Amino acid sequence: MIVLLEHNTVNIAAEIYEVFQASYQIEAQLIGTESFPPLQRTVSDIAQSQTMFYGAKIDSTLAGVIEIEYSNKQLSINSLTVSPDFFRRGIAGKLMRYVLTAFEIEHAVVETASVNMPAIELYKKQGFVQFKCWTPSHGIQKVALQRRF
Repeated sequence: MIVLLEHNTVNIAAEIYEVFQASYQIEAQLIGTESFPPLQRTVSDIAQSQTMFYGAKIDSTLAGVIEIEYSNKQLSINSLTVSPDFFRRGIAGKLMRYVLTAFEIEHAVVETASVNMPAIELYKKQGFVQFKCWTPSHGIQKVALQRRF
């Protein structure tokens, strides 16, 4: 079941934080970095965020989270994480399909590390195409992908 998460409450923000930490530690290893900016987000950062968070719940456990911004038919996917306990169960794809159909969208964008092939493959399966590659100040090469509707 996919639900809108009330991330402004501390206990929900803490659940999101736990999924982020577990998932992003694995992504940091995949990328080959010890200094991975998403791991620096705090529970307070999540609780104060102006973005929307949707969660995939299995029983009462938060298995995955997608963080988005939506305005004027434009969707930005800011993060997509799945708890390692729930890897390879199609949760990331379900979260993607949910947000791509829940809103009236003309254009959607997402960014990830250029070496994060599992994420890039997932986005491409959802119709996204790469349009930009760059290296931000933190030094991790990134790619941006977009989809027009």
